[in-house]
Amino acid sequence: MQILVLGAAAGGGFPQWNCNCPNCYHARLGSADHQPRTQSSIALSVDGKQWLLCNASPDIRAQLNTNPELWPSDLRGSGIRGVLLVDAQIDHVTGLLSLREGCPLEVWCTPNVHRDLSTGFPLFTMLEHWGGLRWQPIELEDHQEVVEFSIPFLPDIALTAFALHSNAPPYSPRRGAPSCGDNLGLYIVDRRSGKSLCYAPGLGNLTPLAMRFLNAADVVMVDGTLWEDDEMQALGVGTSTGQQMGHLALNGSGGMCALLNELPSSTRRILIHINNTNPILDGASDAAKT
Repeated sequence: MQILVLGAAAGGGFPQWNCNCPNCYHARLGSADHQPRTQSSIALSVDGKQWLLCNASPDIRAQLNTNPELWPSDLRGSGIRGVLLVDAQIDHVTGLLSLREGCPLEVWCTPNVHRDLSTGFPLFTMLEHWGGLRWQPIELEDHQEVVEFSIPFLPDIALTAFALHSNAPPYSPRRGAPSCGDNLGLYIVDRRSGKSLCYAPGLGNLTPLAMRFLNAADVVMVDGTLWEDDEMQALGVGTSTGQQMGHLALNGSGGMCALLNELPSSTRRILIHINNTNPILDGASDAAKT
């Protein structure tokens, strides 16, 4: 199993275009302690030729251009064979518009995500004019919080989707009252090596179900959006807390760092969705050293 981390920043990237918080200010100046990051996405492959894109960020063009594994091998084409969406958030789906020349394109997502992307932000409808997105359902519903499924071009990979407790996107009618299928985590196992990855960039609450898969994985990639729950309010750049947005802060008792420390010592832990305000983006900060 091969994994490419295409981006690890939260929505807006780092630096964010309209933000002049200390982190973004120093990143624009070229500070060695403030390395720019594109928005959260990974790619998964068995053979290094056929890739599953997990989330299509607004930065997808730059991400493809900086990863030769995803370049076209023929006159026209791409290493991307399909896309899997863990939610319908803007920073995870807008890149589908930039992939329109590659349609028809298979897209795996839950019924809730498909519904939001057919109504409030109708990408499925819009992209019909370029050949369309072919929906491949991941059947997470209120009665089904765990689903095993497979993807034909990843024959040696076992995939399990599990429901996350987070929030629906701002344009969704379920914002503030999310239901099963608005956010999912992935437990991915390479049948050949037995190695496993748990990918959950929208992990807002470490439920027993989420901890089950995190404890089983060799590598975990999880939400690292904020250091403090009121971080954006304290800096004057936002009005919402992390919990209101569906993110568990890293710091403090019961925070993401404390809970990740409960995983087996052999587990590799990677933060994959980091907001531009988070002090861990300053390599010289105490938070980064933590």
